Amino acid sequence: MSKTRRMMVGITSTALVLGMAGCGSNTEEYTYTEDIPDPPEDSSCSEWDWDEEDGVWECDDRNSGYYGHYFYGGRYYKGKNALYASKDYISYKNSTSFKGSTSNGTVNNSTGFGKGSTSSGG
Repeated sequence: MSKTRRMMVGITSTALVLGMAGCGSNTEEYTYTEDIPDPPEDSSCSEWDWDEEDGVWECDDRNSGYYGHYFYGGRYYKGKNALYASKDYISYKNSTSFKGSTSNGTVNNSTGFGKGSTSSGG
């Protein structure tokens, strides 16, 4: 086999392996985001960011009076202290349906690798 042919086989093999690795990553990230609940449909905020640590949505609409507030159970919470004080949130955080990360950094109810991230809005 000539040097040129061996080099082309090596490049093709490398490209194939890298391409397949990329496909696997996209599938795993999609699986993770599939586990996140849909963003709230609330007219007071049009852009949302998923807080992966606390398993809730945060309003990211700079034009909203609720910018920076957390949303859980149909209510806005001005900050994390207010969220953490909510009996409903505490119950959710201690349940098997909690979608945030645990104390060891893993994400509950996620079948993919990594934490991933998502945002929604226009």
